[in-house]
Amino acid sequence: MKKWIKTACFLFLGVNTSIAQDDLLDMLEESAEPTTDYTIATFKSTRLVSGHSVETNAKGVMQYLIGHRFGRLNSGWRDLFGIDNATIRMGFEYGLTDNINIGIGRSSFQKTYDGMVKWKFLRQQSGATNFPFTATFVSNIYVDSRKWSNPDRENYFSSRLNFNHSLLIARKFGNLFSLQLMPTIVHRNLVETTEDKNTVFALGAGASVRLTGSLRLNAEYHYIPPGQIMSRIGGEEVQNSFSIGVDLETGGHVFQLHLTNSRGMTERYLVGETTGRWLKGDIHFGFNVSRVFTVKKPKEFK
Repeated sequence: MKKWIKTACFLFLGVNTSIAQDDLLDMLEESAEPTTDYTIATFKSTRLVSGHSVETNAKGVMQYLIGHRFGRLNSGWRDLFGIDNATIRMGFEYGLTDNINIGIGRSSFQKTYDGMVKWKFLRQQSGATNFPFTATFVSNIYVDSRKWSNPDRENYFSSRLNFNHSLLIARKFGNLFSLQLMPTIVHRNLVETTEDKNTVFALGAGASVRLTGSLRLNAEYHYIPPGQIMSRIGGEEVQNSFSIGVDLETGGHVFQLHLTNSRGMTERYLVGETTGRWLKGDIHFGFNVSRVFTVKKPKEFK
């Protein structure tokens, strides 16, 4: 009889202990504050194809970028379908904070130096606080270092300057698809004729589709409303820029392979100086390679 009483007491105490533990867990869950989850990796790189994405480098991280753009595929076999007419851009971008980056670069195309400030001021998030998209502002300055085409007239240094300002608005839909809008302003201090606008407005759009864990398909398009650029460039009319490519991530490197009708690799050339026609075969093959280095580790890792 005593044995049965001991067993009943043990079972009773066990059940009450279990109930107490469940009650304690419920109380902890109720008292825990809800968290905010920030969306990460909207795109694989700080570049969508040629233009910027909303992504920024983390604080203390230096990114080295190499962009390569070959000549037109329809240039024929004598130029090895554009291989002989390659241009290159090299640049460095550094994270002052997780959301503010600065950068410099130099393009062999038109011998242009460029500087950049990039600020991610809104982030897509869910949980305690919900916000539907990420927003980043990019501002660039370009300096044309070529010799003056007409050295006999009075030339000003300000005529070498061009500027770009872009607002990038992106949303990540699950893990498969990301979309970005890119309203853009390009200002040119010197234009060919009085009919050409110094300030050119364009609306860009881009998308990225995840194919595998390390492979993405990307595309970007910049539409220029008519009536802003009247002069021909190199004897050709200005076209809207369209580029398509893939991202391949391997460790600390991101390889981007793409096809585009734009010769240049920055917003200045994407908006206002694209002359290739896709249907005529005026297509450039190119690639971007980026590598990141941690220059300054966060304090908690020192």
